[in-house]
This record gives sequence, structure tokens and C-alpha cells, in this order.
Amino acid sequence: DGVYDPAQYNDRLLLGLKGTMSEAELYVIKQRMQAGRTNKVRRGELGFAVPTGYARKPSAEVVKDPDEQARAVVAMIFTVFERVGTADGVLRHFVDHGIRLPCRARSGANKGELEWRRPSRETLVTILKNPAYAGAYVWGRYQSDPRRKVPGRPKTGRRVVKPGDWQVCLKDHLPAYITWEQFERNLQQLASNSPAAVGPVRKGASLLTGLLRCGRCGLKMTVRYAAGNRHHYECMRARVSYREPRCQSLNGNQLDEFISDLAMQALEPAALEVSLQVAADAQAQRAELHAHWQHRLERARYEVERAFRQYNAVEPENRLVARSLEKRWEQLLAEQRQLEDDYARRQEQMATTLTPAEREVILSLSRDLPVLWRAETTTTQDRQTVLRHLIEAIAVTVHGESEAVDVAVTWKGGHRTQGQFARPVSKMEQLSNYQEMRQRAADLKAQNHDLRVIAKCLNEEGYRPPRRGQVFTVSTVQALLQRQGLTRHAPRTAEMIAHDEWPLVTLANELDVPKVTLYRWAERNLVQARRVETGRRKSWIIQADDNEIKRLRERGRILVGGPPGAQINQHAADFCV
Repeated sequence: DGVYDPAQYNDRLLLGLKGTMSEAELYVIKQRMQAGRTNKVRRGELGFAVPTGYARKPSAEVVKDPDEQARAVVAMIFTVFERVGTADGVLRHFVDHGIRLPCRARSGANKGELEWRRPSRETLVTILKNPAYAGAYVWGRYQSDPRRKVPGRPKTGRRVVKPGDWQVCLKDHLPAYITWEQFERNLQQLASNSPAAVGPVRKGASLLTGLLRCGRCGLKMTVRYAAGNRHHYECMRARVSYREPRCQSLNGNQLDEFISDLAMQALEPAALEVSLQVAADAQAQRAELHAHWQHRLERARYEVERAFRQYNAVEPENRLVARSLEKRWEQLLAEQRQLEDDYARRQEQMATTLTPAEREVILSLSRDLPVLWRAETTTTQDRQTVLRHLIEAIAVTVHGESEAVDVAVTWKGGHRTQGQFARPVSKMEQLSNYQEMRQRAADLKAQNHDLRVIAKCLNEEGYRPPRRGQVFTVSTVQALLQRQGLTRHAPRTAEMIAHDEWPLVTLANELDVPKVTLYRWAERNLVQARRVETGRRKSWIIQADDNEIKRLRERGRILVGGPPGAQINQHAADFCV
């Protein structure tokens, strides 16, 4: 609107003012556009790409997919997840039954057409976490701030927003596949499946992995496996982080059995109701799969009929088109036959409805729950899954180094159960009633009772040795009294040996012959030997001077290192003698 001279002060001032106003105008326009979009979002009118199972009309209205099979598959995702509880379980179900996911092409030559793709875990998790399937119009599930450093996304700063922090959430705005309450349960279930929480079901003999908490420090306990299918639960956070002694440790087999018994007791009152629900769920699942296969067969028949109509509509002289249509018709016919064969094969494996025999088997679960729990066909992963459906958390506290363990079980729903069990320990001094048991044994000894009577009295009064399943015997009572100095130790073997006498093991090493050979000679009186009492066992003492040792060494050399057949001949000579 004019000519300005930058050399003039007034012109420079005017140019600067005009530039500032132009730049400010851009920000005002952007702010107005953002405010308009925000208002449109608040009304639920801002359009976005609809998820799988939905379609948008030309009037911008969002409706369920017009294809019946596509709607049934989407609904099946939520039904199966509610039954199995994991996204991997849903994926396994779809792969085992050959079910594919529907998807509307968003670009390309087939834009808007329905395509069927193989299921993936990421797609299933995205569907389970999308609030649109609960009928909600949501805006602000993801926020981006380049200044915010998010782990895994340091450049964009994109992060997932919690449901309570969404900018807009309009319920009952879209046609729903599930209720809002079920959507919230799905989110909680997915969160509980993460390793940061209880974690997924794992392989191994442990039943309580992810559920155990240390009763002393409140941290999660880990599992350590040993030889012989044994495992221990340990609280190692202090040792790993600060090199301090571990908090506590206990045998895992006894704790697993204790929790299993509690779970069986909790299931007894509702066992029949659970059995009936399982029967209904199994029948509903089979009916659902049957309907899915009917949809697939109906679609296949329609495609074959459509190809046949196209082939009949072409002029016979136009062989270029007729051959292509005929080839496509034959291909669809082959796919239809293959699909019918697959359906017939699956029908043989699984009937549409439960037979009376199957119903009776399922109803018998109320009586056979303990048997099924301990059956060989029930895997450890199955038992872990059952316990995770019942138990929220388990807190264990070991009383010092004793055998007493306090267990606090928090069930689903908030109910708590307190219990106590005894773990195996290695020494009598670790027993919580050791002083009482020690005094009782001393009193019985003071009454001139022998060891056998003392052991019987201790067993009848409920005292037990540290090892699980053991009872007091003469040897264990003698060991208990020896710790108090109330009975003398058995004489040592060295105190019983006279001149030219050898313990069997020492003489075997001297002669360089197997101990079993020397033991056989002593039993058959081939050497001069006697039996002596050494504590709980009896030992052989063999008399052998220098000449006898020379004779036995020569005999052993012939027996061990002689020619072939010498050992057999020597054994024959021994039997003859």
C-alpha cells in the first residue's frame, strides 16, 4: 500500500509494526481454529478414523459394520477375553480356530471394502483398550509434548493418558459392543496381566509367582528353583540393592500346598454353581463358534454364486474375459469345498451342544475339584490361572528363623484370611517350642524313662523333629539329650581298637581293595573280625598283623588285577571255604 524507505526512521518503525501485527494475526487464526476444533470435540462431532467393527455413513454418522460376520467376530473378541482373561489367550483361540479379523481398507483400489487379516496381539490389545467399543466418544487418550521426555519416545513426547484425565469422554454416544463396566474390567485385567503387577502365568513348579509379598518389608518375593523339582520363595531386594542379608526365605512346596488347600475350601460352597456356569459357558462358546462358521460358509456360497453370475453374463465370444471369470469361479469353488471340509472336521471334534454325558462330567466338577486339582492332566499353568482368579495377594512372614510362618491371603473382593503353617527347618534349635520340648525330654529322663518311652511321650504330646513328616525315635531323642549333656556320647571306634586291629574302611584303603570285598570276607569269616557299636550304627573291626596284611594284599591283587576269570575262581574258592 505504499513505498517505504528503510533509511528513514519513521518508515522502519511502521514496517516493524506491520510485521508484528502480521505475525500476531497468524497466532490468532491458529488459536481460533484450535478453539473451533475443541468445541467440535466437546459436541462429539469431530471425525476420526473409526475402529474395526464400525463404519461411517455419508452423513458422518458412525454405525456398526453392516457385515454380520464382522460384527460377530468383534463381539467374539470381548467374549473370549472375558473367559480367558489374557490377550494371548484370545490370540490363541483365534489362531486355533482359524478366525481372521475384519478390516475396512482405508486407501488404495479397494478403499472401503472389507478385508480379512490374520489376528495379532497388538491389534487385539488395541481393540480391548478402545473405549469406542463401550459406546464412548473419547478425545485426548494420547498427548504429545516434544519438551517431555517419555521412555521409548524421547523425540515426540507422546504418552498414554489415564482414563480419568481424558479431555472429552461422552458415554452412550456410539453404538456399543460392550458395557462401560465391562470395558473398565477389561482395563483392570490387562493391567493385572502386566509384569509390573502380578505378571503373566509362567512355566515352572511354582504356583504363587507374582502373588507373594514379603510380610516384613512388603516387597514382591521371587522364586528360586533347585534340583529335584524343588523351589524356594525369597525376598532378595535388600541383598540385591544394598548387599544386606536377605529378608526371609521359605520352602515353596509346603506354601503351595497350604494355599491350594485354602483355595479348595473356598471353592467348596460354590462348586455346584461354578460347575453349572462352566457348562453354560462351554455351550455358549460352541454355539458362538458354530455361528461364526455359518457366516463364513454363507459368505463363501455368496462369492461362488456371484462368480457364477458374472461368468454367465459375459458373451461367449469374449474368451479373454470368460477364461478369467471361469478361473476365478473354479478357485472360489475350491475354497468353498475346503471350508466345508474344515467345518465338518471341526464338527466331529466338537459338537454344537453338550451331550448328556458331557454335562454330567462338567457337573461332577463340584465333587471332583480336589481330584482335578491334583490330577496329572492339570498343568501348573492351569493351577496358577485358577489361583489368580481367586487371590489378590499373599503376604507371608517367617517368625525369625523358626518353623512358624504366618500367611495373610487377600481374596478377590477384599476378604482376608489369616493362617499359619510349619515349614521344615534344619536344626532343632530353630523350632519355636525347642525350649519347652527340651525341658520335657529332660524331665522324662529324670524320671528314669528309657529313650523309647521318651520318644513315645514326645510324639503323643505333639512334639515333632525339624524335618517334616518325621517323628521322634530313639536316635533323635538321644541327640536331643546329648545337646543337654544328659546322656553320654557313644564311644568312638578309635577307642575300641586294640593292637593289630583295623577299621574296615581304613584296612580297605591300606589293601587297595573295594570296601564291599572286605565286608564280604568279614561276613564269611575269611578274616578275623568283630562287630562293635558306634552310636547309631555297627562297624567291623578286623584283626590283621603284618603277615595277615601281606596275605590279604596278595589275595586282593589276584582278585582285582589278576587274569580273566581269576575273580570268578576266587569267589568260587570263597564259597567252597
